[in-house]
Amino acid sequence: MSPVSTILALSVVGVASFALARPVLNDYAVRYALANHQDEVAAGVLNWWAALCAVACVNVCAWCLFAPAVLRAPSHSATRSRTAAGASSPGARRAVMWLAGIYVLGCAFRSVLPRADVQRLCLFDHELSTVAVGRSVATVAELAFVAQWALLLHEFSSAASLAWGRFVALLLVPLITIAEVFSWGSVLSLKYLNNAIEESLWAVSAFLAVICTARLWTLCAGRLRPYLALAIVGGLVYILFMCLVDVPMYVGRYLVDEAAGKSYLTLWEGVHDVATRRFISYAWSEWATEIPWMSLYFSFAVWWSISLAFAPRFELAAASVSKKRS
Repeated sequence: MSPVSTILALSVVGVASFALARPVLNDYAVRYALANHQDEVAAGVLNWWAALCAVACVNVCAWCLFAPAVLRAPSHSATRSRTAAGASSPGARRAVMWLAGIYVLGCAFRSVLPRADVQRLCLFDHELSTVAVGRSVATVAELAFVAQWALLLHEFSSAASLAWGRFVALLLVPLITIAEVFSWGSVLSLKYLNNAIEESLWAVSAFLAVICTARLWTLCAGRLRPYLALAIVGGLVYILFMCLVDVPMYVGRYLVDEAAGKSYLTLWEGVHDVATRRFISYAWSEWATEIPWMSLYFSFAVWWSISLAFAPRFELAAASVSKKRS
């Protein structure tokens, strides 16, 4: 089956999953909400959750369909010799695909059981809906996603003999690991300032990756150029969103809490809180700020993650080859 046919088939699966699952999931959620004395059950929230579940199903199917082409790639000597000349390494691409699998499963889990960490907001009063579980899954998935980018940047930078590009690649995972520490700091203490620092580190990491990708775009030829151009545009949009919307939002929430004299949790209070407290709500007002980013994150980001394993190999442009030889 060709990639186009596979994508069309997955689109049909997604539409069919949503059409079949929506009435069943909505009925279950309404019954659950009423049993838990929820006064407001917004149809928009229920339809959004059903759509997330359908997308999660599509994403898992997509990985299962596309992964064998990468995971079963040969590792014979001819492939290794081409790799030395600048082609993609089958071993590295297999690692990228396995990391995509981790990201797909993590996002699928968070789609079925969505939650907002600091608010302790969720749809179901279940142990798997606790922030402790959800944030742990998110941490592993996000580190896997960043590791994908780091592997590809290192591969392309090595092929282009771009030393500082390799350095940026090695820097990405440690930077996001620090960001995850701040993320945990926010959910444990309920202090939004930690979220602002976390998102700032994501923005800085994206900026470094975009600068490196832009330089690689000037050096490469062939099918990789439009792929990198799309990555650059997506990265710039992401940076603008983080700097103009996301970080200011968390700073604003922090300032409101400070003005109200909010008391934050200690470490041990936070550990107990993330493991036990859950705020169940089906109100649109509670989920309105979470729905946009979750919808994009659990769909387009996952599709991009899977596509990274199929990124075209790096080929030096003719001008770059001439300069390298001279």
